[in-house]
Amino acid sequence: MLLRIIARCFALLGVLLGGSAAWADARITPYLEVQQVLDADFNNGGDVLTYTTLAAGVDGSIRNKRVEAQLSYRYERRIPWNKSMSNEHVHSGLARARGEILPNLLALEGGAIATRARSDIRGAAPLLFDGNQDNVTQVYGFYAGPDVTAKAGPLAVNANYRFGYVKVKDNFDITLPAGQVPLDRYDDATSHDASVSVGMPTGVLPFAWTVTGGYTREDASQLDQRYVGRYVRGDITVPVSPHLALTGGVGYEKIRLSQRAPLRDADGFPILNARGRYITDPNSPRLMGYDTDGLIWDVGAIWKPNRRTIVQVRGGHRYGGRAITGSLDYQMRRNMALKVAVYDGIDSFGRGLMRGLATLPTSFVVNRNPLTGDFGGCIFGSTPGTGACLDDSLQSISAANYRSRGGYAILSADRGPWNFGIGAGYANHKYLAPQISQIFNIDGAVDESISFEAQLTRRLSAQSEITGQVLANWYSSGLNNAPNVTNVGGTVAYTRNLTERLIGFGSVGVYNSRIQGFGSNTHGQALIGARFQF
Repeated sequence: MLLRIIARCFALLGVLLGGSAAWADARITPYLEVQQVLDADFNNGGDVLTYTTLAAGVDGSIRNKRVEAQLSYRYERRIPWNKSMSNEHVHSGLARARGEILPNLLALEGGAIATRARSDIRGAAPLLFDGNQDNVTQVYGFYAGPDVTAKAGPLAVNANYRFGYVKVKDNFDITLPAGQVPLDRYDDATSHDASVSVGMPTGVLPFAWTVTGGYTREDASQLDQRYVGRYVRGDITVPVSPHLALTGGVGYEKIRLSQRAPLRDADGFPILNARGRYITDPNSPRLMGYDTDGLIWDVGAIWKPNRRTIVQVRGGHRYGGRAITGSLDYQMRRNMALKVAVYDGIDSFGRGLMRGLATLPTSFVVNRNPLTGDFGGCIFGSTPGTGACLDDSLQSISAANYRSRGGYAILSADRGPWNFGIGAGYANHKYLAPQISQIFNIDGAVDESISFEAQLTRRLSAQSEITGQVLANWYSSGLNNAPNVTNVGGTVAYTRNLTERLIGFGSVGVYNSRIQGFGSNTHGQALIGARFQF
């Protein structure tokens, strides 16, 4: 029933935005799947578990002149064969859509995600988010809003609004190294993001100019946390040659981040409720975690040496200090491209996840982990060189805001029977929080992570293909005496179309997780299954 509702709503989007012709452009494929899984712990005579997975899902897309949308959703019920493992309900999915309601004037855009992520950067780092895994929890999020574009003579006017919501359904199953203080656990948050700009391209004047204003607000349930950011700025772009333009901008920005204090015990440590979250002190005033306002500026360049390469870089003063951003888009060949992005901003888990989701294209490669059904940290677009990596947000689920710096790179190609994608990223989070205890405080602590993902698919025939995937991550927490955590692993999967609607498949994988000073854990898994597509 749920799958039919999702499929019909997805097709209805095309009808509302694209007319009855959208039915011809819609591709909706519901399916049912059954798997038998063997999970082995290779450490010191660890457990060998077997369980059955029943799954239902839908893959769909709409493509026409007014609508671009894609959806991939999957629900799993994992049923163990013994009492060493509990039943699990797992949701994973990704959706992106954009529709032109009034061509060249009003569009509606949105996205949604359901995934599993690590709860705490200091805890275990399993690559296979299934079974009795510690430090793994379910995440849901979506955003939606209108885009307005208009012309007024030589002026271009743009405005947009985004509403976002993120929910973490925490299973509270986490074991931390001795001496580590539990952090607050994320619950949910809503966000509002709006901006408007007026500008003029080159032609009337020897340079292009834009004036932009923006407003962002996020309200998180934990400790009544609130983020409010406002800015206004003007930018110019001056062409200095056919391939090079210089840019510059100046403006004003005001950001405030506040929350209330948690209840604390006699030793000054926060008191946790039955669900592992801090309890808000009802008598606490609002405490400022970050407060900045003043002049912002940056200068940079846009370089287009040929039709296949665009390089952009900006550097200046923002968020109370130096800020550098940039990007590279390089079309190496018709079917191979590289994308690099460098970012710098004030983020939270919720806002960062929504920002990453919004950078994904409306057409992406559905390449799930063959053992767990999850999407990887990097999502590759159907067009080589497009996509984004979400590891910046999903490295761990923090309840605190942070200064987010880092970058990622995506290289992808599709040639003949071969298809591959490589993604890598670095994330640096410097936490922003009020001083609530002389004994323990997260403000100023810096978390870092490095992620790598590679996948290669070879079509063996019209009915079969084989896929390999390699994953590796490194995590470092800035909290006192917190251990570094690493994981590495790989999977191989074989898929064959048995009939027009029936697909058979099998896969094997192994991964290793290591917590500094606490040894390592090696896990292996194998499965065989079948899918029936309607």
